[in-house]
Amino acid sequence: MSTATTSTRTGTTANPRTGSGFRNVRRAAWLANALFWSAFAILEAMNHGWLAGGLAFAFLIVPDLAFLVGLDAAPPMAKGQLPPRAVPYYNAMHRAVVPLALMVLYTFGPFPAWPPLFAALCGWLAHISYDRAFGYGLRTKEGFQRD
Repeated sequence: MSTATTSTRTGTTANPRTGSGFRNVRRAAWLANALFWSAFAILEAMNHGWLAGGLAFAFLIVPDLAFLVGLDAAPPMAKGQLPPRAVPYYNAMHRAVVPLALMVLYTFGPFPAWPPLFAALCGWLAHISYDRAFGYGLRTKEGFQRD
């Protein structure tokens, strides 16, 4: 997929998809998404009890615990850097396609529905959406934030 570039006064080219205006729109969309999934998780908790609410809350927190992988043998790192061994786990827990695929499997799968699982998936999606809305995303293989 190619993106258009525009000329600037200095003669360099800029990608319109990486400008601050586009970034702000994208973050606002992620925030709206986060609020939607949070509201859905709360609705599931209200309809299905404390277990659904507890799992939704747990999965609102659990994805960030992936950084603990490899902390015991981690070399000294820069501020904000994850241990390189933890990066694949952290990135897997912060890709929206994972809980969305599990939601599709939950909805159309051959096993019986369990509402607390759906609430947990809503919490997981809310976590990912809040991270993207506040500027946190996937990590490079060295453990730093991607741009």
